[in-house]
Amino acid sequence: MEPDDTAGSDADAEAVRRVRAGDVEAFTGIVERWQGPLFRLALRYTNERGAAEDLCQEAFLHAFRGMKSWRGEARFSTWLIALATNVYRSHARRAPPPEPIDLAGPRDPAAPLPAADTALGERLRRAVNALPARYRDALHLYYFHAADVREAAASLALPEGTLKARLARGRELLAKLLA
Repeated sequence: MEPDDTAGSDADAEAVRRVRAGDVEAFTGIVERWQGPLFRLALRYTNERGAAEDLCQEAFLHAFRGMKSWRGEARFSTWLIALATNVYRSHARRAPPPEPIDLAGPRDPAAPLPAADTALGERLRRAVNALPARYRDALHLYYFHAADVREAAASLALPEGTLKARLARGRELLAKLLA
């Protein structure tokens, strides 16, 4: 996870302590540290900038209202990402189903990686979003949000072995979609 180094963890814990004590302005530091990562995660779920901004704001609102529920047993980042993921997944369930995708077509093995090739990158993003939620969520957190297995499993409230299985199955499904 991006801003969650030791100093960031300490700053987050201190900000939470201050918010709980009634200092509402302390929440600003949390928003500033986490708005980029939460926005990028929301964008993976929505593929639309405006909707991602709205969802990110909704996630922060849920976090502010639920600040007392963070018990400090796990890192604040794990709690916040799990909360945001739940907000984004709820939105995805309410959204209309994704458009059918046509991933057929020639694939040049010498083509650049998806990040450098916008057409292939778009195909990959659409393919990931077309996966069932259990695989999509695991892939989003692990590959696109740079969470390690432990953090991604904790954010999804899954055992690590289950997350690993979902990552493996998600990769298999992607390979079939992109073949």
